[in-house]
Amino acid sequence: MINNRSLLIVGGLAAVAWLASNSLYVVDETERAVKLRFGEVIEENIQPGLHVKVPITQTVRNFDTRLLTLDTDTSRYLTLEQKAVIVDSYVQWQVVNPTRYYEATSGDEMIAVRLIQPRVDESLRNEFGRLNLQEIISERRDDLMTGPTQELDELMREELGVAIRDIRIKRIDLPQDVSAAVFERMRSEREREAREWRAQGEEEAERIRANADRRRQVLLAQANERSETLRGEGDAQAASIFSQAYGQDPEFFSFWRSLNAYRKSFADDGNLLVLEPDSEFFRYLRSASPDRNAE
Repeated sequence: MINNRSLLIVGGLAAVAWLASNSLYVVDETERAVKLRFGEVIEENIQPGLHVKVPITQTVRNFDTRLLTLDTDTSRYLTLEQKAVIVDSYVQWQVVNPTRYYEATSGDEMIAVRLIQPRVDESLRNEFGRLNLQEIISERRDDLMTGPTQELDELMREELGVAIRDIRIKRIDLPQDVSAAVFERMRSEREREAREWRAQGEEEAERIRANADRRRQVLLAQANERSETLRGEGDAQAASIFSQAYGQDPEFFSFWRSLNAYRKSFADDGNLLVLEPDSEFFRYLRSASPDRNAE
């Protein structure tokens, strides 16, 4: 009797444990879930936490909503001018609508990848087809993926319930023949830029040189004007001094001027003057006057 009662208790506890384990479920904070009844969705986008379901008839599918990365296959695309480029890229995507994601992929990530990859390839092919090679190899090529990312995001949200967060280009290679043409074009472009910079530098140098020459002319003119002013003032001052000196003793001043004239006239041995003997020039070379002899 006691054994039967113990068995019933153990059986009841086991049934309660089984019922609890099959009725309660947990959705992790990195997940979202949907509740199914015989494969049909009856509750959508279940948030993280502890939840209850009906055993046997109801099941729950959890989906990882963290950011996932898809490395796409290296592909060959044609540019606007029909130049081939080899592109290696990757896509970051995320489940945002668990119900749509379950209906489109049965919750299988590999199926989702197989559906996303051709869409990415088509979007990149269209984008590269409308760009020329110069735009593709420019430093702003990451900005060129903004449009395809937005367009593909809208499409994938509707079709698969996933968001395309980003499309990034890891590497762009060129076929050998295209590489040579691109290198030549880049070299020509850099040479053109160098010529422009050189021309601008020469223009700036000419402007600076012209300004320096103009300032030099102005400074020289100012200096000449100042020197002429000082020279005029000096000559006037010298003339005034000479005039004062001449006024004090005109005879001596005349004698001093004659001596200077004699010195300059007979400075060299070969100097020759043809003058009248009674010329005024020889005034102080002639004999002294009777008044001076008398003295």
